[in-house]
Amino acid sequence: MKKTAILILAAGKSSRMGSPKQLLPYQNTTLLGWAIEQAKNSIATDVFCVLGANAVQVQQSIEKKNIEIIINKDFQNGLSSSIVAGINHLKTKKFDSVLIMLADQPNVNTDYLNKLITASEENKNAITASCYPNKIGVPAVFPKQYFNQLLQLKGDKGAKELLNNSPYNIIKIKADNLKDIDTKEDYKNLMNDVSVS
Repeated sequence: MKKTAILILAAGKSSRMGSPKQLLPYQNTTLLGWAIEQAKNSIATDVFCVLGANAVQVQQSIEKKNIEIIINKDFQNGLSSSIVAGINHLKTKKFDSVLIMLADQPNVNTDYLNKLITASEENKNAITASCYPNKIGVPAVFPKQYFNQLLQLKGDKGAKELLNNSPYNIIKIKADNLKDIDTKEDYKNLMNDVSVS
């Protein structure tokens, strides 16, 4: 079985939310706490979390989660800088692949993460990514031969450029309702959905 690390990106400033969304209450924890729980319950080998904006406050909120924290000092440079910080940290370790996920997609659960990791194990040289209605995105699993490409990423597009404009072999896994929580309205809708279900 391949050794897969999960890298949770949680370094953003939450400028559209107006407060750190990593700390928003959700399912008896926080949005970030929930993402960590889903990742830790998966078949991945290890879980890492990239922090940046409000790092001290956010780190305190997850200190009982017992995962390794990576600090992205360049978080102002967008999502890609968190991927670069994470891959730089992981490349010296003996992982065969990395699953990159966001802290603000609460509908990403353990079952879905396992589905991605399993598909990646069956297609060892391919990238396995989430297929949205009009694009491919994260969560996505990148075998280590793509780590150098991830280190070249710039700006706030994250891995989107690599996934949507590349010649690489990409296995697409249908993603249901994996919306990001970016605004107060998104969060309100999320909490309404939770109370209804």
